[in-house]
Amino acid sequence: MGPIIQNGFVVRDWREAALHWAETLGVGPFFAIEHVEFAECFFRGEPVDIDMSVAIAYTGGYQIELVQQHNDAPSIYTEFLEHNEPGLQHVGTLVDDLDQAIAEGGFEGKLIQHGTTAAGQRFAYVDSILHNGTMLELIEADGGMRNAFDYMQKAAVGWDGTDPIRV
Repeated sequence: MGPIIQNGFVVRDWREAALHWAETLGVGPFFAIEHVEFAECFFRGEPVDIDMSVAIAYTGGYQIELVQQHNDAPSIYTEFLEHNEPGLQHVGTLVDDLDQAIAEGGFEGKLIQHGTTAAGQRFAYVDSILHNGTMLELIEADGGMRNAFDYMQKAAVGWDGTDPIRV
């Protein structure tokens, strides 16, 4: 595993949260994907149909991810909001090979939610919870994903506050 590069916040309204981060904290611009499509997604071993949107921005070398789930399908996001106010739900790291990272990290049997987006992006959330915000997301990053993250990070350098949300 690489270093932690992401703080993932579960929010009730990603646009409102992105504007707060941009206007109050100077973080942006946020790049949003509305209604992420999944090839497959599993929560606690069962297939699940999650309707969610994400918005990502950088502050320095650190990524802020805002996650809003639009439906009430069981997930780590709905479960988090059942017990907490919106806030930090996970930290994320990039891995080259998801299966290898799961095996080497001793995470077999600890997957809470995992799957593949329609674009082929594989991910796994593992049970590493000590307190709120310590669930770990393993993000399998190929060249395209790394390029997208680099593009977002470069957009944050010297950002002047215009166009805080880019869908």
